[in-house]
Amino acid sequence: MPGCCFLFLALAWLALATPPARADEFRTPSISVVRPDWPAAVNQFRAEIAAQPLAGNHFSFTTERRTRALRPRRITAIAQLNAVTSPIFSGIAQSPVPVLLPFDTAQLIADRHSGLSDLQIPRYQAGFREASMFDAGPAGYDAVFALDRGVGDDMPSRMFTKPVDVQITASLLLYDITDPRAGKGEPVKALAAQFPDLRRVIREGYVRYAFTRFGVPYVVSIQCHDGRARRKRLACREASPIAERFLKALRVAGGTPRKSRFNIAPDISERPQAFSPDFTYRPPGEIIAGSGYRGQPGHPDFTVYAQIRFPIEQAPAFANSQSFMNWGDCYRTGRLGWRPTKGDDYRCKRNDKPLVFDESAGGNYSYPWQDNFCETRDFEVGQCANGMGHQGQDIRPSACHLRNDGADRCLPDIYPVVAVRDGVLIRTPTQQAVFLLVNSRNEHIRFRYIHMNPARLDADGVVHGRRVAESERIGVVSNFQDYPGGTSTHLHFDVQVFTRDGWLWVNPYATLISAYERLTGGRGREYAPPPATPPAIADTAAGQPAD
Repeated sequence: MPGCCFLFLALAWLALATPPARADEFRTPSISVVRPDWPAAVNQFRAEIAAQPLAGNHFSFTTERRTRALRPRRITAIAQLNAVTSPIFSGIAQSPVPVLLPFDTAQLIADRHSGLSDLQIPRYQAGFREASMFDAGPAGYDAVFALDRGVGDDMPSRMFTKPVDVQITASLLLYDITDPRAGKGEPVKALAAQFPDLRRVIREGYVRYAFTRFGVPYVVSIQCHDGRARRKRLACREASPIAERFLKALRVAGGTPRKSRFNIAPDISERPQAFSPDFTYRPPGEIIAGSGYRGQPGHPDFTVYAQIRFPIEQAPAFANSQSFMNWGDCYRTGRLGWRPTKGDDYRCKRNDKPLVFDESAGGNYSYPWQDNFCETRDFEVGQCANGMGHQGQDIRPSACHLRNDGADRCLPDIYPVVAVRDGVLIRTPTQQAVFLLVNSRNEHIRFRYIHMNPARLDADGVVHGRRVAESERIGVVSNFQDYPGGTSTHLHFDVQVFTRDGWLWVNPYATLISAYERLTGGRGREYAPPPATPPAIADTAAGQPAD
């Protein structure tokens, strides 16, 4: 038999032997890998230090023959640069992309040679404080810098009183998500010469400045609101001059060339084969009827963005809505039959779902789970139909322990919250949100935890730069939202992936289902509501059921 026939029969047998993908399968993300142009980075670095002869003599720019796979030792000047900057930015050599930071290495070296005693870091960082957080790894690097109010004579005055955090990220890895607003934004004329492709855009609660350099995407961002300036809330119009000051100060600060890599194709996500006896969930994208922003549907995303440890230490746990379930406030969309007495019935104006004024009600603490990524909230979410939504998923712990004063509220601060992966924390003291950043060979992703008490987080050292291990306790499920008791007792958890527009929110629901299945050791079942029982058809003439 000819070889082609053997091949045909083998492929046919394989197709028959391989079971088809199940309807409820989840998939891993598609990720593109960029290729940095390191010679271009070296050329920029040489130009940056040209004005300081003492600094220039510190580096070797010997031209060597280029090969298809650049080795770290072939770029001597970058290795020498790492030696200068690594005491300030620990681990900078681990970055596989050229590290751009607002740091003037040439001036530092010149000052050292001249015997200058005042070598305070802000002097070399355009007035920005020492980095609150710097993390470099196989996927790229992330850093956070702060600028105090009143620093810089050329800066406009601002109403916001606190220091402003500026974040920068550059990455080898770009998550391929469907993004209707990708690549949009306005040019910045004042910076066009330095950054020809720079785009400024306000989206998902940040003003973002995205550009490409050396073939690598970089994004500088500041969290802000697109509205009137306030003393306690940073407006984006006050944030923009700070971001542009940061951009003007960017210089090559280190990194190490690595061998080129391939794109990461999506695949079926691993899940337990044996089914759980009780865990059920409604499918991704199925939000409570009427709970979407302006009637929008959910976002049916079946992607498991990372294999994580479930964020609450122990099962059971219950993912569902806080606003459109029992005791919920319908997120200011109106209630009918509302009387704030425990056990009273009511419903949201948007739907006919019966509710009770009781945070401990069984519906809040029972399966099936339900997605609420695109539920009504005043937050931008590019993945939701109208561009607004919740940004993440709310999770209740095992049970509600009612307060002993007869109130209808659950006691907070009982159930531990854990790190979902090994990573580094991003959090300024007093802030409500905790980010966990993961930078590994095949992932550049971060996770956010909200509603834990900031005072307790501060006391426990949950702040910028702290490294944590997977399953390490980092807090407890609480009810803090601007003040203790400001929301129900639950954990808000969400996921951001890096794109050319920076960190964007994606639906964490399938990721959490997958994590919960590993925690409990059993595969969940997609919930199917029981079929409605058709009414009996009466025989109008005889008054008996029809045949």
